[in-house]
Amino acid sequence: MTRIVLVGAGRGGLALIEIFHNDPRVKIVGIADINPNAPALEIARRLKIQTATDYRHLLSREVDLIIDVTGSPAVHEELKANPKKIEVMGILSAMFMWQLLQERIKSTVMTEVIRAQYSIENFIWKNQKMKAIFDLLPKIAKTHSTILIQGESGTGKELVAHAIHQLSLREDKPFIRVNCGALAEGVLESELFGHVKGAFTGAIAHKAGRFEMADGGTLFLDEIGDISLATQVKLLRVIQEGEFERVGESRRIAVDVRIIAATNKDLKKAVERHEFRQDLYYRLHVVPIHIPPLRERKDDIPPLVNHFIQKFNLEMGRRVGHVSIDAIKILTEYNYPGNVRELENIIEHAMVFCTGDTLSAAHLQKEIYRNADIEVMTKEDKPLEAIEREVILRVLNDTGWNYKKTALKLGISRTTLWRKAKRYPNTNENNGSIKKHV
Repeated sequence: MTRIVLVGAGRGGLALIEIFHNDPRVKIVGIADINPNAPALEIARRLKIQTATDYRHLLSREVDLIIDVTGSPAVHEELKANPKKIEVMGILSAMFMWQLLQERIKSTVMTEVIRAQYSIENFIWKNQKMKAIFDLLPKIAKTHSTILIQGESGTGKELVAHAIHQLSLREDKPFIRVNCGALAEGVLESELFGHVKGAFTGAIAHKAGRFEMADGGTLFLDEIGDISLATQVKLLRVIQEGEFERVGESRRIAVDVRIIAATNKDLKKAVERHEFRQDLYYRLHVVPIHIPPLRERKDDIPPLVNHFIQKFNLEMGRRVGHVSIDAIKILTEYNYPGNVRELENIIEHAMVFCTGDTLSAAHLQKEIYRNADIEVMTKEDKPLEAIEREVILRVLNDTGWNYKKTALKLGISRTTLWRKAKRYPNTNENNGSIKKHV
């Protein structure tokens, strides 16, 4: 254990107390400052660390190191002349230590931000299918089993992978992500396993692969269904044996890595088509998780909308607190081929144009209207008639209920238009007019 005396109780001394107080390798003998009201002295007293306004009162005890954070050359020279010849760290050394401590504090803060971002408590869901998934995560996170997350693009597969890592015994170790679909075969192999200098043209230095970087932690293989059969063989060997070889090297390297794979493809069908190895599929499929698309859990849309509104309120300086009934109706009827990611983009677009406190249907993109209407109409008993009715009534609205203009725009006769319109609701057969369709 290193016994230290701190000289200077300003910001530097305060930071050193916070860092060293709970470090079992360091004992703070005391802290001194000529200002009896210096901030670090008050903290030291609460922690029962000896304080003084004259550092010499602290040197009567056994001390291994004096750390000078006063920044005063005169004080530093005086400390170096101490009769016990105790080593003194100060001025440039203390400044360097201060910078290191600041970086450590920033790193700790960022770690906490990341942990909070991927905490289960911060996930938004109401649907029972999603509840079942998140109820399962703490159980599987504590194991070392390989996990396969399946779901369409934009459903949140990477968020689930992060949550599993945060809940696992490996949470303090690296979480390394590889997008397998974005890399060519040769590049992917180098990224996964690393390479030695001269292994191929352009390999001018040794490079550690993602498996080495993830040692002790979690390796997230996104879009696993896109890797080649040759790479699948090498990946299978690592999963089975826990060892791999860098590109251009025969030496085997052992690693302890928990693998979480994700794909938007049906790997079982890929196996049947001989596009994906069956043995690798079963190695990955130990714990399968299927994330349903947003169209199958529409009860999640309102809370997700509120979440994204709050997010963009902060980012854009808006004060949107309400969503109109019409807007919610359109948003819940839309099909979302891009899933949650698309919903987020839709809300961001709407927030750009919403300058008041209520997000309305007018702020939404027009294609959402059309797709939402079609989704509803295709569920009716006679979808073709429903679509035709909607088109006719909208064109009538656009032309101010002018039959001649409407018939011309639709490419049908006025008689045909009149005959069709009489079958629709909101028409008045007595005076030959059609009420405005809402």
